[in-house]
Amino acid sequence: MRTVSPAGGPPTKNKKLSALRNPEKTAGNILAAALKEFANHGFAGARVDVIARRAGINKRMLYHYFGDKEALFRAVLRRKIAERQELDQALTGNPEENIPFWFGTACQDLDWVRLLEWEALQYPKHPIIERKKRINAYAYALKRIRQGQKRGTLSSEYDPAQLLLTIRAMTFFPIAFPQLTRMITGREFHDPKFQRDRINFLKKFTRALRPRNGESLSRLMVTAYARPVRAAAPVRGRPRAKSAPRRRYLLN
Repeated sequence: MRTVSPAGGPPTKNKKLSALRNPEKTAGNILAAALKEFANHGFAGARVDVIARRAGINKRMLYHYFGDKEALFRAVLRRKIAERQELDQALTGNPEENIPFWFGTACQDLDWVRLLEWEALQYPKHPIIERKKRINAYAYALKRIRQGQKRGTLSSEYDPAQLLLTIRAMTFFPIAFPQLTRMITGREFHDPKFQRDRINFLKKFTRALRPRNGESLSRLMVTAYARPVRAAAPVRGRPRAKSAPRRRYLLN
């Protein structure tokens, strides 16, 4: 029984058995290879046989795991969305920390940035895959912004949708358009000095998202007067005046 194949040949029987015995590892290898191929060539230009070869399996095994090319693309997107949501949930509500963090993350995740660029080139001719799930992910990010505005850690002066779009632009643009980054700053986005300077700039720039003093005080007063408490019992022998309120509000 042959178990060794020439270089560049089809997967050996041992590799097939390994794929069957370690389905999670095999699926992970396929998704990693697919992300790289989709990022390099877009959905339309990506080749399933290249993905299978990079993952160390044959196309038949790939179809067994993911069905077809579009289903594989959906799986790649779901995985990336889940990763980013997990990171987002672990962050604080401080934009001066979060926004520089997302820039640093984008610098280490070039395939994701390029995948989005390929999708933009094919839009609107091709429909957005996993559109509903991705809209839900952005809805969660908008919810976090509104919560920050309600708590008073973010200025309510800014529209949440416009703010989220601006945050994405600040963190993605230097990486998505490296030629413009080079022409404007004289440095490549992967230059460690450029990344340090960019992070320092974002920390300072995002201070503009803080609530103004008057806005913070206003929100504090609204919160303070929003909780009703039971009025004190009247002193025995002295009936409550008819005009006396039955509830009063105290500062927290």
